[in-house]
Amino acid sequence: MGSRWGLLFSLFSLMSLLALARALAHTSFPQFLPCELRNSSVVDCDRRSLGSVPPFFEATPSALANVTTLLLRHNHINHLQPAHFVRLKGLQKLLLRWNCAPTILTVLRQSCHMVIEQGTFLVLHHLKELDLSGNSITFIPELPPSLTSLVISYTMILRLDSDTFSGLCGLRSLYMDGNCYYKNPCEREVEVVPRALENLHHLENLSLKYDNLTSVPQGLPASLRMLLISSNRIVSLSPQDFVGLPALQVLDVSRNCRRCDHAHNPCQECPPGFPKVHPDTFSHLGALEGLVLKDNSLSRLDPRWFRNLVNLTVLDLSENFLSEDITVTRAFQNLTKLKKLNLSFNYHKKVSFAYLHLAPSFQNLTALQVLDMSGIFFRSLTQATLQPLLGLPHFQKLLLPMNFISKADLGIFGLFHSLQFVDLSDNKVTGGSNAGRVNGALLEEEGASQDPLPTLGVNRAPEVIAETLLEEEGASQDHPLTSELFMPNCGPPNFTLDLSQNNLVTVQQEIFVNLSALKCLRLSSNSISQAVNGSQFSPLTNLWLLDLSHNKLDLYYSSSFTELPRLRALDLSYNSQSFKAHGIGHNLTFVSRLRSLRYLSLAHNQINTRISHSLSSPSLIALDFSGNELSRMWAEGDLYLRFFQNLRTLVRLDLSQNKLRSLPAQALDNLPKSLRLLWAKDNHITFFNWSSLSSLPHLEVLDLSRNLLGHTSSLATGRLPNGSRLHTLRLSRNSIRFIALGFFALATELKVVDLSGNALKTVVRGWFGGLGPSLKKLDIRANPLSCGCDATFLDFLLEIQRAVPGLSTEVVCGSPSPLSGKSIFLEDLHSCQDPVLACSCFALSLLGTLLTLALATLQRLFGWDLWYIFHLGLSWLPWRAWQKRKAPAQAYDYDAFVVFDKAQEAVADWVYNELRVRLEEAKGRGKGWLRFRLCLEDRDWLPGKSLIENLWDSVYKSRKTLFVLSPRRDPLLGQPVSGLLRATFHLAQQRLLEDKQDVVVLVILNRAVGRSRYVRLRQRLCRQTVLFWPHQPSGQDSFWAQLCTALATNNRSFYDRNFCRGP
Repeated sequence: MGSRWGLLFSLFSLMSLLALARALAHTSFPQFLPCELRNSSVVDCDRRSLGSVPPFFEATPSALANVTTLLLRHNHINHLQPAHFVRLKGLQKLLLRWNCAPTILTVLRQSCHMVIEQGTFLVLHHLKELDLSGNSITFIPELPPSLTSLVISYTMILRLDSDTFSGLCGLRSLYMDGNCYYKNPCEREVEVVPRALENLHHLENLSLKYDNLTSVPQGLPASLRMLLISSNRIVSLSPQDFVGLPALQVLDVSRNCRRCDHAHNPCQECPPGFPKVHPDTFSHLGALEGLVLKDNSLSRLDPRWFRNLVNLTVLDLSENFLSEDITVTRAFQNLTKLKKLNLSFNYHKKVSFAYLHLAPSFQNLTALQVLDMSGIFFRSLTQATLQPLLGLPHFQKLLLPMNFISKADLGIFGLFHSLQFVDLSDNKVTGGSNAGRVNGALLEEEGASQDPLPTLGVNRAPEVIAETLLEEEGASQDHPLTSELFMPNCGPPNFTLDLSQNNLVTVQQEIFVNLSALKCLRLSSNSISQAVNGSQFSPLTNLWLLDLSHNKLDLYYSSSFTELPRLRALDLSYNSQSFKAHGIGHNLTFVSRLRSLRYLSLAHNQINTRISHSLSSPSLIALDFSGNELSRMWAEGDLYLRFFQNLRTLVRLDLSQNKLRSLPAQALDNLPKSLRLLWAKDNHITFFNWSSLSSLPHLEVLDLSRNLLGHTSSLATGRLPNGSRLHTLRLSRNSIRFIALGFFALATELKVVDLSGNALKTVVRGWFGGLGPSLKKLDIRANPLSCGCDATFLDFLLEIQRAVPGLSTEVVCGSPSPLSGKSIFLEDLHSCQDPVLACSCFALSLLGTLLTLALATLQRLFGWDLWYIFHLGLSWLPWRAWQKRKAPAQAYDYDAFVVFDKAQEAVADWVYNELRVRLEEAKGRGKGWLRFRLCLEDRDWLPGKSLIENLWDSVYKSRKTLFVLSPRRDPLLGQPVSGLLRATFHLAQQRLLEDKQDVVVLVILNRAVGRSRYVRLRQRLCRQTVLFWPHQPSGQDSFWAQLCTALATNNRSFYDRNFCRGP
């Protein structure tokens, strides 16, 4: 029987493998493993820990011909040869940065040297962009003439000459930054031989930053449009440096002669008497549009520098010493096209001024749109400060953060006609200034009251400034909120005032006089602790966004904010202080009186009880209620179960981080029926009644990420309701192990499913029914998928591979251990050839061949004799005996009662650790063998019963009684034995006499017992029931086979017919 089961298992495994192979043959297998194909032309191999360029043997010629971009960044490739790219005939962009970094630039200081064989890139006839930055190369390899962009930054190339770029007439961009600086030291400067780049007639962009240059390279091509030579050691500039560059539009010479009192990296102080900038340095650059002179220790602006720069639109003068010069300078008189001016962090060392009045020449900047005056350090903002700017017709953005301003006349911003954004964050404003528009001295210092500035404040200042004004102004100035789904971002053309991170304790309406045009006001991260009563913001009649987050507001009055008739967005998040006060009630009825309110945030206020029993609003569409204690509110019976019911127009609701353990069906039923988006992330939800979603007929997005749904059978037993309009379902990080078949099938509009970060071992097509092909995104990353030979999810994932993000790289195996953490496509089907299956197939084929040959021969020679022997043997086959005992076998509780002398430790050890393991657990006997149920005294006897009752039940409820005998203490040798052995033997004999059933089987561990007359007699009568434990290990398999036969077969068939007929 065992061999038959083994054969069936082997055939089943073979059929499974054939089915898997057939399924994979009809699917589109990823052709660019271990990389990922994007947009049919971009092959992404970034961060794959590759040691060489993948050969892409599985890719078809047509797929290779379509590849135009190959990304190989951040790998470990240190050897390149022509064979790596010869099949990529159409490649146009090749990025190889940070594969074999210079030793000094690696974290562990690991030595690496990149080898590029001759002609490696010449096989790429259409290559246009090549990035070799971050590699330990010392020379520029041969390059194809089609190249237009070359990046060799952070390498070990220290010299450029005319032979370096021979044949590259079409080169338009060259970047060679960071080849000699404090992180990549070379103890010299990068040498650019005069006129080395002269033959690059189409070169437009040249960057030589962080190269330890001491002078501007000479003989640059006239086609140059952008020149970046910042962060070098150029302390003198002369007219000859930029002669012959009539097309230059952007020039960056920042950080060459630095001020080091606020440097965030190693810095060398500018020598005394420097920098030296000749008055005619920029006189030949009539086309210049952007000039960066940042961090060059400039203390005075020479008007002659800018007299010919009539097209200049961006000027960066930040991090110099111009705090005094900007009050008297005439340098801006001719810059009529200047749009962006950066004067940030031009403070006087360890001094903050009482007032700051800009020079009259600022009024000539008629095209100015953005002015950055961060970090100049003056304490009072008045009309006189900004007087020259009032008449500028296009002025839109004024940045004044980190100036230690304590008094500010905010009404002056109402005098600007086109102003859209004012940033006064990170100051010390406590209220309005009464001295607002009094003309004072041009620049007044308070003498002895000059405030020494702490070094820490100075050092952190540059970190919040954009690297250059040549880029679009960053979002860091505009403090974006958590999500525009729940709170809109107030951008142009809305007039915005940012007063966040100041020292406001109370808000009075006098502060906002003349600001009726203000649309957005940010007051976050102050110390406002008053109870707003509907009068504080009266002048702001057009305000539609108010940010009061991170304060200490007291929501007591029902008239709060009612003075703002056009208020659409109100952020009251992180005002938890009053809500945490015990015994104090809070009034949220003001929400119902704000008829235009559409966005409201009450997030992270730890709201629990003692508030209004419900929220009501005729216009609200988005409510952020995250970070509160809704679990406590819903635990108060029916008191707060209808808290959101009267928000009739609500579309989006965030209930994340509310310590919820479930979403009660009654609570879901009382949510607004108009709801389309519901977030319940980061809770403790262990159970969700999916059928309750039918009470939200318009729900399209449900996010239950980072909960505990996998700790119950919520997904293993339920399913999404029929007719649901759910479009997106996020269940990431829920420890989900099982999902019921058809769970998603009824949600016919489902397009996005996020199952990432769970404990799934497989992905089953049956979960989705017929929705699989229509899915737009199925995220299963960070799951321990089982990639064994019985895995069936691969064919399904290949069918929907466009919907599975990171399929080839981020969807990895969790088991077996050799594949753990590796891509699911690294499994080799050849490894699925189980040795047992392979041996069985070989044995079957060999046996079939031998039998075919033998039967033909024997039939010819001994046909009649074989026919007789066949039928004779057929009558003795074991299966007939099995059929005879099969029916009565069902009447016994045990197959055998094992009795032995427990006083003999060796015998007891053999019974428990050898006999029991072999017969009950079927260990060591292969698959398909039957297991026997044994009755053991110490394990199966019932406590409380007498010994004779337990013994009687054990003998009569077992098919056989198995005696394990040793050469000492044996009742058959006449030596003293335990009463248990003797009583058991008598009961077995009594059963023989009464029931005519011989149930005795003897196992003799030592042949000395064979001298017993009883044993010798039983051997004559019933030899198969007397078994001797073999001394040689090779005979043990035969012993176990004989024992199994003795236990499985009726003793009647074993009796020798020559001596007796049996019982």
